[in-house]
Amino acid sequence: MRIDYRDAVDALDRAYGGVSALTERLSRHDLLAATRCHGWVVADVLFHLLCDAQRALVTLATPVAGPPDRDAVTYWPGFAAEADDPTPAAWWVRRSASAFRDGSGAATLWLETAPAAVRLAARADPDGCVATQGHVLAVSDFLATLVTEAVIHHLDLTVQLTGMPAPDPVAVALTERTLDGLLGPATRRPAAWTSEEYLLKATGRVALSEADRQSLGPAADRFPLLS
Repeated sequence: MRIDYRDAVDALDRAYGGVSALTERLSRHDLLAATRCHGWVVADVLFHLLCDAQRALVTLATPVAGPPDRDAVTYWPGFAAEADDPTPAAWWVRRSASAFRDGSGAATLWLETAPAAVRLAARADPDGCVATQGHVLAVSDFLATLVTEAVIHHLDLTVQLTGMPAPDPVAVALTERTLDGLLGPATRRPAAWTSEEYLLKATGRVALSEADRQSLGPAADRFPLLS
């Protein structure tokens, strides 16, 4: 999967902008609402996304020589072991987010940090490489991983909150390309799925139905594609 650098920057701007638009509407009561992430309230998910944006600032400011050893698709399977036991990481986020007096601290930091990450992404070397979490990625692929994370967690945030903006379609489309890559060229997602349904089912947020399993065939056993 080849990702155009300018497209990746645009998608990141839209993905982070979508989360920010949602964040600006949150009350302190909303920050305590449950999410699709087991054990996390809205403030916890925002803190997790804040950590991603902070990691982006460090990563983009310290380019490395290539070649890449991962791309926007192959980056994700390496976290399968962590997904089998997410409890330690989940507790770390909960404890860290609780260091704020209330969730509004994490929200304020997100609103300050996310635009800075996008601005730095727009100034990065389009043909450069960066190192993150033990791997080397092309800049455009790294940005795509940030988009995927932001779009999926945007959906996580809205499970108990009504009237909130949905993720931007451009950012959703790049996330779908990532999931298509994980699904593989020999398998197509069920035609009846909406984009949101695809994202939620491919990441284990919503269980596959029997009809889904029949449509996917043996590929159903590979779900969730990432979590």
